[in-house]
Formats: sequence, C-alpha cells, structure tokens
Amino acid sequence: MHSFILNIATAAAAQEEKADLLSPNGGLMFWTIVIFAILLVVLSKYAFKPMLAAVEARERSLQAALDAARRDREESERVLAEHRAQLEKARGEAQKLIADGRATAEKLRNDLMEQTRLQQQEMLDRARRDIETEKVNAIAALRREAVDLAIAGAGKVIERNLDNDANRKLVETYLGSVSLGGKA
Repeated sequence: MHSFILNIATAAAAQEEKADLLSPNGGLMFWTIVIFAILLVVLSKYAFKPMLAAVEARERSLQAALDAARRDREESERVLAEHRAQLEKARGEAQKLIADGRATAEKLRNDLMEQTRLQQQEMLDRARRDIETEKVNAIAALRREAVDLAIAGAGKVIERNLDNDANRKLVETYLGSVSLGGKA
C-alpha cells in the first residue's frame, strides 16, 4: 500500500509540473478524494476511536469531579449547619449557666443575710440576758448595801448594840417581802 501511495504521489507531482494549480483537473480531484477517503478510514479506525475514548474518559472524570465537588459542598453545608447548631446549643448552655450562677449567688446572698440577721438577733438576746443578769446582780448589791445602811442607821437610832447577823436576817426578810416597786 505504501508503494501505491508513493506512485500516486509521484504521478501527482509529475502532473503538477504540467498543470496549473488554479485550473480544475479531474484526475487530481479523483485521487485527492480517494486519498482523503482512505486517510479518513485509517484515522477513524486508528486515531479517532482512541481520541474519542480519551475525550469520553476525560468527560467522565470531569463529571465525577463535579459530582464529588457537589457531594463535598453538600457535606460541608451539613457540617456547617451542625456546627452552627452546636454553637447555638453551647450559647444556650452558657446562658443557662450564667442564669444558674446568678440564682445561686442571689440565694447565697440571701442565706448570708439571713444568717447575719440571726446572729444579730442572738447577740441582742445575749446582750439582753447579760443586761438582765447585771441588773439582778446590781439590785442584789443594792439590797445588800441597803441592808447594811439600814442596820447602821438602826444601830445609830437605837444606840445599842444588836446582833449583826440576826439584824441582817430580819432586814433581808423584810426587803424580800417588799416588792421592787417599794410596796408590800
């Protein structure tokens, strides 16, 4: 076949020397069409099929890449939505913790205020008891002083020596029968 094409090319070159390129030549046109048809068949059998297969493979790989990119985008949107939901949940929990902290602080403050109030009331009650005890002790001391003064005064009035212990007992009995207001 190779020699056939070579003969055709040689014949065409010989005719080309004689012929003008712009003038139509039937034989040249016939052989050009025949060579074009043979070349078309050979190229379609050996070159176009692999090129079409490569183009189709490339198209399939591009479509797969587009599908993967779409899946990745959908996955990233889903993950972003999950992260946003988790962020909102975390914000809600943080707000709840802050509110709980405030409530706990308020309760603690109220408990401390109540405890302080109870301590103050206890201190006041203790002070009142202490004052009452001191008052009773002061009254007892005053009674003793009054007894001593009464005995001394009675001794001066009577101008005689009486038994101190017996007189003290008599005056204490009298003062015990007298109420604090001064009336028996």
